[in-house]
Amino acid sequence: MAAPQTAYKGHGADSVPPEVIARYAPKPLPPDLARRIQSMMDVRAPGMGLPSPDGSKLFFGWSVTGTPQVWRLDGPNTFPVQLTGGEDRTTIADTFPDGKTLVLQRDRKGEENPGLYLMPAAGGPLTAVQHVKGVQTFFQFVSADGKWVYYVSNDQKPDSYTVYRWNVETRQKEALVTEPGLWSVADHREDGTLLLSKATGSLTSEYWEWSPAVRKLTPLLGQDKPEEYQAVYGAKAGQLVVLTPKLGEFRRLCRYEGGQLIPLTGDLRWDVSGFSVDEAKTRVLYTVNEAGYTKLFALDARSFLPVALPKLPEGADHVYAGATTRDGRFTTFGVETAKAPRTSYVFDWKSGSLVRWVVPSAPEIDTSTFAAATLESYPARDGTPIPVFVRRPKACDPAPCPVVVEFHGGPEAQAQPGFSTYAQMFVDAGFVFVEPNVRGSDGYGRTWLDADNGPKRLKIWTDIEDAATWARKAFAAGGKAPKVGVMGGSYGGYSALVAMTRFAGAYDAGVSIVGISNLLTFLENTAPYRRILRITEYGDPQKDREALLELSATTHIGKLKAPLQVQQGASDPRVPVGEAIQMYEAAVKTGVPTELIVFADEGHGAGKRDNQVLMIGHSLRFLETHLKGEAAKK
Repeated sequence: MAAPQTAYKGHGADSVPPEVIARYAPKPLPPDLARRIQSMMDVRAPGMGLPSPDGSKLFFGWSVTGTPQVWRLDGPNTFPVQLTGGEDRTTIADTFPDGKTLVLQRDRKGEENPGLYLMPAAGGPLTAVQHVKGVQTFFQFVSADGKWVYYVSNDQKPDSYTVYRWNVETRQKEALVTEPGLWSVADHREDGTLLLSKATGSLTSEYWEWSPAVRKLTPLLGQDKPEEYQAVYGAKAGQLVVLTPKLGEFRRLCRYEGGQLIPLTGDLRWDVSGFSVDEAKTRVLYTVNEAGYTKLFALDARSFLPVALPKLPEGADHVYAGATTRDGRFTTFGVETAKAPRTSYVFDWKSGSLVRWVVPSAPEIDTSTFAAATLESYPARDGTPIPVFVRRPKACDPAPCPVVVEFHGGPEAQAQPGFSTYAQMFVDAGFVFVEPNVRGSDGYGRTWLDADNGPKRLKIWTDIEDAATWARKAFAAGGKAPKVGVMGGSYGGYSALVAMTRFAGAYDAGVSIVGISNLLTFLENTAPYRRILRITEYGDPQKDREALLELSATTHIGKLKAPLQVQQGASDPRVPVGEAIQMYEAAVKTGVPTELIVFADEGHGAGKRDNQVLMIGHSLRFLETHLKGEAAKK
C-alpha cells in the first residue's frame, strides 16, 4: 500500500544539498504577470500597532520596503518614521513601561528561530537580548519597573521551552522554570508570580502558577484531562478569566473561581474566538466568530457587565481589538470590509476620543470593485452541508469560468470573508475563487473541529473531492462544466496533494505550497518543538502508522492524472523541504507534468515581497495554463 520511504532527514536548508535548492529556484515571471501582481501588492494596510504609554505615538509593523519592519507615527496620519531595516523580518513585541524602549523580535530567512532585541523608541542601534542559531527565543513581558525582560527559549532542549528573565542593567539571564514542556507566560503579577501555560497538544494546555518566593510550580487548571484552555489572571485574587469549550459545543468565556467555571458569555451558537484583558484589569475585550465574520464585544473586568465600545464604521466583515496600554487607557481597533483594507484607530477610554491613526493605501486600484465573498455551502456525500466562501468574476468569456478551490491551512483554521488582494488576483484572472471550511476547520464547534483528528481523517477527507463535484455543477454554464483547480498552503497544500492523488480526476490541476506529502516522514522530520503538538492532530507514528500512510499523498502517487505544481521554502521548520522534493520526484516518475519551485531564502511561506510575487505569480501562471490556456482544451 505504501510508497517507499525516502532517505531525507531533518528540516531546514541544511537538510538539502545547495545544488538541489539552486536547481529548483523560481524562474522570472512574464513581465505583464509580474506587473499585475506588483500593482495589487501595493494595496496594503499597516499593522494596527502599539500605542505608546501616553498615547502620543504609535509603533507598528509595515512591509512597504519588501520585508516587515517596525515604524513609528508621532501623531495621527503623520509621516511614518522607519525604525528597523534590512532583509530580516522584524516585528514589535512591546514597549517598556516608560515608553523609551521597544522590544523587538527578528527572524532570518523564515527559519522561525527569532531573536529578541531592544532598541530606543527614538530610533538607534539594537541591543540583543538573545539570538542563537537554531534556537527559538520568544518575548513574554517586561516587568512593571522596567528592570526585567521575561522570555522563553528552547536553548536547553529543542522540544522544551525554558522560562527566563533577563536583567536589563547587567544583561544577564536567569532560568526560572526548567521543567520539560512547551511553556509560555500567560500572565503575571507585579510581585513576579507567573501564570504559565504548558501546551499538551495542538490546542490543549495546562495552567500552572510559579511563585518567586518558593520557586515552585502549583497546578491550577487542565491537569485532570486534556482540554483546550486560554487563561489570564482576573481582577480578583484567585480568579482566572478563561476561554474554553469545556462547558459545551462552543468556546465560551468564563471566570474560574474555587475550582468552578462560571460562564460570562452565555450559551452562544458560535465560538468566542479570542479575548484580552489589559494589565490594569479594567476591561475584557472579546470577539465572536459568527459564521466566519468577526464581532467585537467588551465587559468590565471586575463586574463582568457589558461595556459600550466606541462607535466604529458599520458594515464591517471584521472588527478587531489590538493592543491596550498598561493603564487600560488607549486601545487600537481595526475595521475591515470586503471593499477596503483594514483601517486602524486608537480609542482613548478616558476622553472618549476615537482617532484614525493609520490609513490604508490602494494606489491606482479601485477596491470598491473587489468581489465580496458570499457564504454558501455544498453537500458532502453523507449529506453534511460544508460551508464555503465564494468570490465570482463579473463575467466570463468564454463561459463557464474556471474554478479554483483553495483549502486553508491549520488544519485548525478557517477560511473567512473580508478584504483579500490575494483572492482578487484570481478573480481578476477570470477564476471563481472558492474557499471551503471542511470538517476539521475551526469556527463551527468542537465536534466539527475534532472530526479529522488522527485516523478519523479517513472518514471525512472525502470533503475534498466533494468540493470539486459540487463546483462542476454549481458553476456550469450552457450545459458545460468548468475546469476545476485546487490549491492551498501548509495543511491546505497537503489537501491539494491529496486531491490530486487519492482523489485523482476530481481536479484538473493542482498547486501545493509548503504542503505535507507524507505524514510519517513529516512527523519524523518536523522541528522537535512541533512534533508532539502535531501528533495530537494527525496521529501517532507508531500506533496510527497504517492510517498515516493511507492518508499520505505519496502513497497514492501512482493515481496522479493532472498537472501538479509544488512550491516550498528551503528553511521551513514546520514542513521540511524534503516533503516537497520527495513528492516531486515521485510525481515525475508518473509522466504527468509536474513543477517544483524552492525558495532558498524562505521558510513556511514567503515573507519577502519579491518572493511573494513569484509564489503568487507562478501559481497563477500554472493554473491559467492548465485551466484556461491551450493545455486546458486538450
